[in-house]
Amino acid sequence: MSRERPPRAVAADLVVRFDALDARIAEVMDRWGVPTLRAAVGIVFIWFGALKIAGVSPAADLVASTVYVVSPELFVPVLGAWEVLIGICLLYRPLIRVGILLLFFQLPGTFLPLVLLPDVVYAGAPYALTVEGQYIVKNLVIIGAALVIGSTVRRED
Repeated sequence: MSRERPPRAVAADLVVRFDALDARIAEVMDRWGVPTLRAAVGIVFIWFGALKIAGVSPAADLVASTVYVVSPELFVPVLGAWEVLIGICLLYRPLIRVGILLLFFQLPGTFLPLVLLPDVVYAGAPYALTVEGQYIVKNLVIIGAALVIGSTVRRED
């Protein structure tokens, strides 16, 4: 004679199983989150920088319009090389501190168009961003990522 388990027992068992699965997923995310973040940010910097060096960056005109005191033919590729260097530093663990330092000097300049070129970055009120404005504001995510990555430099892996 088989007895069915009471619904509360089944529910309690499901909660225990879900909790175990949740704990395992959190462990995997804890193990791979920061390395994945470092790789992603590193790749983005290498890719965007390489586009500037190659002269095919869609952001080149925005950069040139923002930094008008230096020739764009010089500044855009130099900025691109700087970004590639940031990316390489983030990918190679012993150089993370250098990458964060380079990023610290690079990122403030990325927000200059919000002040210097409002007609390019805002579609209306300061809350309606153009594609260029969205491209700039996404750097807030990079700042957050840099803080997380930088918080790991004293860890032993």
